Amino acid sequence: MGESTVDDGRGRVVAPAMVGRSRELSQLAAAGSAPPAVVSIEGEAGVGKTRLVTEWLAGPGTAGRWIMVGRCHPIRESFPLGPVLEALRGVGEELRGRPVSTVAGALRPLLPELAAWLPPAPEPLDDRVAQRHLVFRGLAALLTAVSPAVLVLEDLHWVDEQTADFVAYLLADMPADLTLVLTYRGEDADAGVRALTAKPPAGTARAHVVLAPLDEARTGLLAGAILDADQVSEEFTRYLWEGTSGLPFAVEEVLALFRERGEVMHRGDRWARRTLARLEVPRSIRDSTVERVDRLPAGARRLVDAVAVLRTPAVPAVLAAMTAPGDGGDDGSGDRLLDALAQAVAHGVLAETDGRFGFRHALAAQAVYDDLNAARRIALHSRAADALGEQSPVPLGQVAHHLRSAGRFTEWADAAVRAAAQAARLGDEDEAVRLLADVLRQADLPPSRRAAVAVDLGWAALDTLHARDVIEPLRAVLDLDVPGTARGELRFLLAVILGQAGEDPAGQRQLFPDALPELEHRPDLRTWAMVGLGVTIPSDVPTSESVYWMTRAVELVEGVDDRLLKIFVLGKAGASLMEGGDRSWRAVAERVEALTGGRPRQRREASAYCSLGVAASYLGHLTTADRMLAAGLRSEAAQQNRRLEVMLRGGLAVLSYGAGRWDGLAGEVDAALADVADYATSRLDLELVAGALAVAGGDVDGGEALLRRVTELAVEIGAYEIVPLAATAWARAGLARGDVPAALTRIRTLLGVLDAKGLWAPAGWAVPVAVETLLAADLRAEAERFADRAAAELRELDAPLADPALAHARGLLAGSADDLVAAAEQYDTLPAPYEAARAREAAAAARLAAGDVHRGGPLLREAAAAYQRLGAAGDADRAAGLARRHDVALPARHRGGRRGYGTELSPRERQVAELAASGRTNKEIAAALFVSAFTVDKHMAAIKRKLRVRSRTDLVRLLGKEYGVLP
Repeated sequence: MGESTVDDGRGRVVAPAMVGRSRELSQLAAAGSAPPAVVSIEGEAGVGKTRLVTEWLAGPGTAGRWIMVGRCHPIRESFPLGPVLEALRGVGEELRGRPVSTVAGALRPLLPELAAWLPPAPEPLDDRVAQRHLVFRGLAALLTAVSPAVLVLEDLHWVDEQTADFVAYLLADMPADLTLVLTYRGEDADAGVRALTAKPPAGTARAHVVLAPLDEARTGLLAGAILDADQVSEEFTRYLWEGTSGLPFAVEEVLALFRERGEVMHRGDRWARRTLARLEVPRSIRDSTVERVDRLPAGARRLVDAVAVLRTPAVPAVLAAMTAPGDGGDDGSGDRLLDALAQAVAHGVLAETDGRFGFRHALAAQAVYDDLNAARRIALHSRAADALGEQSPVPLGQVAHHLRSAGRFTEWADAAVRAAAQAARLGDEDEAVRLLADVLRQADLPPSRRAAVAVDLGWAALDTLHARDVIEPLRAVLDLDVPGTARGELRFLLAVILGQAGEDPAGQRQLFPDALPELEHRPDLRTWAMVGLGVTIPSDVPTSESVYWMTRAVELVEGVDDRLLKIFVLGKAGASLMEGGDRSWRAVAERVEALTGGRPRQRREASAYCSLGVAASYLGHLTTADRMLAAGLRSEAAQQNRRLEVMLRGGLAVLSYGAGRWDGLAGEVDAALADVADYATSRLDLELVAGALAVAGGDVDGGEALLRRVTELAVEIGAYEIVPLAATAWARAGLARGDVPAALTRIRTLLGVLDAKGLWAPAGWAVPVAVETLLAADLRAEAERFADRAAAELRELDAPLADPALAHARGLLAGSADDLVAAAEQYDTLPAPYEAARAREAAAAARLAAGDVHRGGPLLREAAAAYQRLGAAGDADRAAGLARRHDVALPARHRGGRRGYGTELSPRERQVAELAASGRTNKEIAAALFVSAFTVDKHMAAIKRKLRVRSRTDLVRLLGKEYGVLP
């Protein structure tokens, strides 16, 4: 969890820094620092009232002031004035040498700990009211004596009568140097507590701070602070936020549970949960919720039970149908039901929004649900299924859940299949997959029905990020006696899903041809299967076979009356042609753009743009890649489908790496990696970039581990276009640590793929490092043969990297600075600034070795500046070493990893701020910058904090007037 994580001694973990409360902290500080003052802090259980006070007390605004803290407790009458006395017990030493009023002697019986510092006790009074007044005077006198001071009284919703009376007494005549801070839960506090601070006397500052739960973005920031990580995954953040409703205490408790059970995992500087299953309620929240519910009248309690079973806010009609006569339900007029609901709302158990009644947060609902006995739960689930089944439209997912929980399994299977179909229609394929997989695993279905459900499951899974989850259910169905028509479709679907998951490549390659004869009635699926065969050719099969299958697919699709499939197939075929260096890919890409008007809308259209854009990124067609990936990301399809969006972002990451757009790239890649554990292709793209950035940044160990996995898995699953770039970065890692044999082994992996597949077009990235490695291994003759072969193979191919890569290789072989400078200039035109910098560094080394400091020095400074801009700390260190050896002065550079911007906006934050000030929504900003909306949310939170603005209106005013950004 990191050294900065704090354990508070009760098994909880707490954030080392407060998150998301700057505005409230400013309110507290402004009033609390100007005594006499009273500050009331209102918020529900777990929202962070104590943490806010603690943060302020630890700050500079309370320096030189005596701090006293007392807490109210649920048991009241047995300990009157307890919170105040608790706060004052430790003030003894502070009283030393200070004048104390004789009236404070009345406190001796109550505060024996202060006997050495208090005046003698006065004679006790016979009148209890008078005696209590004397005690109040003594307490006020003692507070005056220790001032300047801060008195904090927490949890006033449990305040005893005498303490409440004393607070009212104190506020009527506040000591001049005293600040009084009161905290309470608004839903549990009576009107008397609120009235205490309503009208302080003139001259006493007053502030009322209301703490609301954290929003989703700040919940993620809090979790990151607790886990000592820059970020947590978007999925995990949303899970925490929905499960805890943004209550900081609940977030801390839940993370403590996960930590104890090992249910969170660390990926880079980012945390995610291993599985997102049922959320358990922390004991403290469970006990407080159940206690509040137990105080309700019986009828209201039964309604609360019904709401807990429903788990979603419900209209009174549904609750009436779930509540048996005599349970507080409808008596014909509905009055009893409404009265019971009003009682539940008045007690702070339920809340009403737009005519629906539900719990204020999920943990409270879970606490009540957990408190029900099994028979009561089953009965209420059964009633819920029947009641919801009468609604229009029927919430099928909820009905399925309640039928299953009620043990009505036959009805559940039918409802779940209908719910899955509805979810798929609405674009929620993840929910469809969950429902259908459950049916296959647990329902007793005949083979034909099971096959139909499996087909539905396969199609739903194609559009999710969790392909691996459905492999075994589909295989299990194929082992049954399945009708031939369904069998062909299932084989096809399983083959596609295995490819997505990166599992069982041999099985995948067999499933496609096995499916073809069973798909005679489905020319659309036959075409798609041929595309699959074209992209899954084993390393020992020539590339010509891939071309054969792609050609057949393109021919067959012309006869298919499905425009979207035609575009999809053309996208795959164009990408395959591009990877082979065949210039005809350009005509195919033009046709895709013509068929879509340059604006993909449907999923298969955006998928075609993705195929072409990703291939273009690996081949060095960077302008095409930019256009295709940008259009794909702007499509409505990508915004609605997470899997497609991540595929596009994987390609964009490769493009950004090659084009030198490294600012913020590592964070974007880490964020995306958290979402693709089950999607092999995009995982490879992202891990390749993460590993390459790590090596360039000086983290050779971390980068090597990723790059080894990427290279080996790419070879295994036939993603050969990835191998050159991955092997290049992996070999550079070996060279960076001086391990030439390791680097040579990695280059030989690449050479083996080139020999077997003849796929030279993407090899431009690797040609220079292959020559560099062979030279470092004293294999000059082999290096020369390889360079000659590369020149011959690349000569006729459409490969933008060929010319600069070959010039780079020639320069390394001949020690020719002129060739290396020419290579750098050609890289600049792509642009490929990292490769250009390495070529310039090599040119500088050649000239410096020849004693030409006059021309070598500027080249080295130019390369070093490029490394600095990119954040390539490892390369910058190497260049600095070269400079020292030849007495070349380099400009000072930032050290210590990624640059921190302090209170200044980073370049990316600046972009977001300007777009926000221009009136764009977060979703529009995300599309414009090719980042996720979640990332924009985090940038906006940082921008508001750094610029100290609260709204977009303030941001427009600031950027327009002070910064001169807007006209």
